[in-house]
Amino acid sequence: MPKGQICKALSGFYYIDYKGKRYQTRARGNFRNRNITPLVGDWVEFESTNETDGYILDVYERKNDLVRPPVANIDQGVVVSSCVEPNFSTNLLDRFLVTLSEKDIAPIIYVTKMDLASDDVKQEMSEIQKAYEQIGYPILLAEKESLDDLTNFFKDKLTVFMGQSGAGKSTLLNQLSPDLSLKVGEISESLGRGRHTTRHVELIDLFDGLVADTPGFSSIDFLEMTLDELPKRFPEFVEASAYCKFRECKHRHEPKCEVKRRVETGEILASRYDHYLQFYDEIDSRKPVYKKNK
Repeated sequence: MPKGQICKALSGFYYIDYKGKRYQTRARGNFRNRNITPLVGDWVEFESTNETDGYILDVYERKNDLVRPPVANIDQGVVVSSCVEPNFSTNLLDRFLVTLSEKDIAPIIYVTKMDLASDDVKQEMSEIQKAYEQIGYPILLAEKESLDDLTNFFKDKLTVFMGQSGAGKSTLLNQLSPDLSLKVGEISESLGRGRHTTRHVELIDLFDGLVADTPGFSSIDFLEMTLDELPKRFPEFVEASAYCKFRECKHRHEPKCEVKRRVETGEILASRYDHYLQFYDEIDSRKPVYKKNK
């Protein structure tokens, strides 16, 4: 049976590109009984009933998936952050980076609205760029680097976009491919929120890769993260932890913690450590409380 990747899902139909043809398929009825919902990005086995239609027979195991946008098997995520309007937030950025790491999605940071930034903000962005690059994150500043520097990452990858509301995700996607015609929602000054009007997800062939044509989530909670997992999502913590006294050091109250030492010496950003402590408390507060029966 043919194996293809779902490139579009709409109204119960799943569209698969295979050998130069696009097939409109439906999932077999037993998928519902098996609690399987195919997603854009899924690799599937299907059979064709004619030149344009068919049925999905099986969904191959995913390496990851997201809820917003509903896409599976993502290779990388472009985290779009504006330097102004709204102002750049390292806290929100670190939330995205931690979440992507937990999903095994490689991050690319892209900072927009540099043309609106003051000299002081531009200097701050350059310092942030240097600091995050030292950790190992690719970070691009609009204007300073061209769009070519971003699209060079796309080859043979499935890429999704995400970032704070109002940061310009839809605008950036439209710049990359004017054919997308994404509607850009107005920013609410009072709420600091944006909106987008895309109703379905489709993978578009761009720059020798696949790009989801809709912006993803703009806010983060750590619903699936555990306290044991969190320290592993900070690359500089992982490197330092080899020198901690305790193997399972949580880098909070333990003695002879190498992470805390490097924070004190400036080798690890204090802001990253502060965010780690905040995220830790957020996850810890979710733990179920069991009460003894009287």
